[in-house]
Amino acid sequence: MKPVLRTMTAADIPAVHALETATFPTDAWPLELFDAELAQTETRDYWVYEAEKRILGYAGLCTVLPFADVQTIAIHPDTQGHGLGRALMQVMIDKARERRARDVMLEVRKDNPVAIGLYLSLGFQKIHERPKYYRDGTDALIMRLRLRDEEDNQ
Repeated sequence: MKPVLRTMTAADIPAVHALETATFPTDAWPLELFDAELAQTETRDYWVYEAEKRILGYAGLCTVLPFADVQTIAIHPDTQGHGLGRALMQVMIDKARERRARDVMLEVRKDNPVAIGLYLSLGFQKIHERPKYYRDGTDALIMRLRLRDEEDNQ
């Protein structure tokens, strides 16, 4: 069955959190944080990919102008490499444009070449490095996708 992209709901949180802890064992968000994020509807947008009642991936975006920040993105290991991560990133980029953000920002583990490659292929650029950003001491790369110039007020 083809995965369906839809808005994340509170009912999805247990399955999303299970995928979160499996994907990011040292940096997983606490369950309550997902509840708090979904409650902030004016600045937050969250999506899931679902197939046969199984969450295959999820993503979240925070937009506080002029920036949109990728809060989180994860794809189930069994379904990686099939374009779901790229599709979720594109949904977030499109939502950032819709919300009139100038830039989309994200942090990524410096030791995650697959994710870094995806972000570079979407036009993100490395703009900074945060030493020991993650709990296990791994550095983060800060990346930005410029959606429009500062002078563009349209």
